[in-house]
Amino acid sequence: MKTLRDINIGKTVKVVKLHGEGAIKRRIMDMGITKNTEIFVRKVAPLGDPIEIMVRNYELSLRKADAAMIEVEEVE
Repeated sequence: MKTLRDINIGKTVKVVKLHGEGAIKRRIMDMGITKNTEIFVRKVAPLGDPIEIMVRNYELSLRKADAAMIEVEEVE
């Protein structure tokens, strides 16, 4: 299982599944991160947190803890 936290800069991935429960999962979904959504990893902060991504044509920063709840697969 690969999570968004494990993806390198410059890669595009597709969301397979959201882990987590309740308010945390709802917050991730409210940001536009849902099943089958494509995500492009733009940058990672110098100390590794947060991760900057492009999702649905807008930029978003996610904490590593939240990124670890998003199961992904790489897009060819």
